Amino acid sequence: MNDSQQWAVECEDLGRIYTSRNAFGKKRDTVALDGLSLTFPKGVVFGVLGPNGAGKTTLVRILSTLLTPTSGFARVAGFDIVRQSGEVRKHIGQVLGGDRGYYGRLSGRENLLYFAALNHMNPRQASRRVDEMLAKVGLTESQDILMERYSRGMKQRIHIARGLLMDPDILFLDEPTIGLDPFGAQELRQFIPEMASQGKTILLTTHYMFEADALCQTVAMINKGKLVAMGSPADIKRHFSNIIVIEVTVKEVLKGLVEDISKLEGVRRVDIGVDGVLHKLTVHTTVGIDIQEQIAEIAGRAGIENIISREPTLEEAYLNILK
Repeated sequence: MNDSQQWAVECEDLGRIYTSRNAFGKKRDTVALDGLSLTFPKGVVFGVLGPNGAGKTTLVRILSTLLTPTSGFARVAGFDIVRQSGEVRKHIGQVLGGDRGYYGRLSGRENLLYFAALNHMNPRQASRRVDEMLAKVGLTESQDILMERYSRGMKQRIHIARGLLMDPDILFLDEPTIGLDPFGAQELRQFIPEMASQGKTILLTTHYMFEADALCQTVAMINKGKLVAMGSPADIKRHFSNIIVIEVTVKEVLKGLVEDISKLEGVRRVDIGVDGVLHKLTVHTTVGIDIQEQIAEIAGRAGIENIISREPTLEEAYLNILK
């Protein structure tokens, strides 16, 4: 097996610039991807995290052959996304969400049958596969309702069914749980490891850190089109964030308490929350600087109830890496 066959996705110095003009005709360039390089193997769930405008959706659209890169190159399933786009499309499915990509005057079932026909699936196989997908996303009872009457969550379920319709080797999920109710989102999160166990490769973009932490073997954090961290969720939390979290539970937040803790060496940020009738201070400190006793001394004035030190969550690591 050569290198290109073992990788599900390869990107090298991938760039994308959007060019627009204002009302006066002046050209403006917006950099969406800036020399992005990453690879990940087949059969994994790979997460892409980043703030709005980081380039996540642009990356997914390029890998899905819906956009061409301005610079660099990428291969999906071993095929060049530009020169061999037709081969790429045979191996992928995508769930891009939003209010596009379906026909409102057709029912959910009719939409899926139409997409099956576009992909040259024979009618009998298409009917059976559509039934399976409607059941998987919980829309069997709503299959004959026009999609213009679907809720946002129902439309997202149809997007998911469409992405799975052709049983792709690689599935691109761009924030797939947005718009789903908690039950629907939980169901989808259960689909993802199930699909991975069947040997499928999944690229997942999400704003939900707990989702990435629970589902992904590897995550890449991007910001302003650049890769800023990559590794397993545990690696990201342990090595890339470079913080330790100290949680302090107190009876009350006295004047000057947060300011005094913030002045200690190594303190990066202090957040305040409520834990029942108590208050919780979450202190992010630099790895290697032990100030727990100093924090306990200061917080003790406010009636300290408990103090613990722990590794950061993925969300806390994310906030510290991208700050």
